[in-house]
Amino acid sequence: MYSGECDVKKAEELEKHLFSKYRFLRRFVITKTHLNRRVVSYTLGRGGLLLAGAFHGAERITAMMLYKFLDEVCECMDNDADFYNAVVKTGLSVVPMVNPDGVEISCNGVHTAGKNSEFVSECLVKSGLSYKKWQANAKGVDINHNFNAGYSEVKRKERELGIIAPSVTRFGGEYAESERETKALCELCRDNNYKVVAALHSQGREIYYDYGNNTPSVSRTLADKMAELSGYTVSHPEGVAVGGGFKDWFIETYSRPAFTIEVGKGENPLSPDEFGSEYPLVSKMLFHLLKYTINNCI
Repeated sequence: MYSGECDVKKAEELEKHLFSKYRFLRRFVITKTHLNRRVVSYTLGRGGLLLAGAFHGAERITAMMLYKFLDEVCECMDNDADFYNAVVKTGLSVVPMVNPDGVEISCNGVHTAGKNSEFVSECLVKSGLSYKKWQANAKGVDINHNFNAGYSEVKRKERELGIIAPSVTRFGGEYAESERETKALCELCRDNNYKVVAALHSQGREIYYDYGNNTPSVSRTLADKMAELSGYTVSHPEGVAVGGGFKDWFIETYSRPAFTIEVGKGENPLSPDEFGSEYPLVSKMLFHLLKYTINNCI
């Protein structure tokens, strides 16, 4: 099941696979995109830990990792009543594909943008990039620059770089939470009182854990442990990558641990062939976060 590219069709196949095995798993469509594709949250219990991936179209390998991780968690729950009860009591939500429109464009081409195909094509021509490099949603907004965390500073940095209009990547929108995908993820957090969140991106084998003055001290401890388990490096984003992201917004809003995990090495989009070697490292980090949440955040 966990091979090949993780486009929307593959995500739907993985969803059917999970629901055929685990009757206790729940599904919520938290929004539909500009092109009417579903953004789905799979839940076990309520609150606790939230994991999200595929904020960027070319980073779809992260969606496959989250489906696989959810499968492993559910299998453990199926075989261990104590673990089942702990997860349900604590809560786990997984949003494998925050940006399905972007994933389809990057994976399958400009025509998948439907009514926005001409616009997407124009953006690609201006950038000189292949459709495979598409990161934004179908409206040319980079979801991970659209959260309300240092947003005005993010926009200033964009202008300095000449990013003043919708584009393949890095354009943070006209205002914070302008995009359905961004707003839905924020509303999910507001409604569920998550204690820890992690966003999966690619690439670099790095862990980001801090933002501003609200970063809890335990965040560095957790990041160091994840680095020990995986061989990843604890790092700090720089330049236009600082602010506007989901991790940044969650830390600033709730003063709780939040992480960006940059999976894999190479150039986006990472080859599906990287999944087999990279997923075990990611799984160790995610299970550590889940166990921490169970033990400390009920």
